[in-house]
Amino acid sequence: MLTAQAEVATERPQRYLAQLCKHFAHKVTSEYDEERGRVEFDVGTCELRAEGNTLLLRARAEQREGVDRVTRVIATHLERFGARDEIEVRWGEVTEG
Repeated sequence: MLTAQAEVATERPQRYLAQLCKHFAHKVTSEYDEERGRVEFDVGTCELRAEGNTLLLRARAEQREGVDRVTRVIATHLERFGARDEIEVRWGEVTEG
């Protein structure tokens, strides 16, 4: 399994966690509560966690293309939703495990 992670600074991590999960629930399996969320795409998953003033993201997939697609889709949507707050998503290196 390949993994990429990002830590997004925001004063409203719960809001963005819920917004992302609700948005994707119309097309794919998605679940969330106040602190954690999960979105299951056909090529991989994204786990979300709100901690303090940070939204933690973890993209996982069997293949590199899957991780790349999940990170791209999540980042694009989150940055669009958080444009007023100047949200920026920077994923770390893809690792095995």
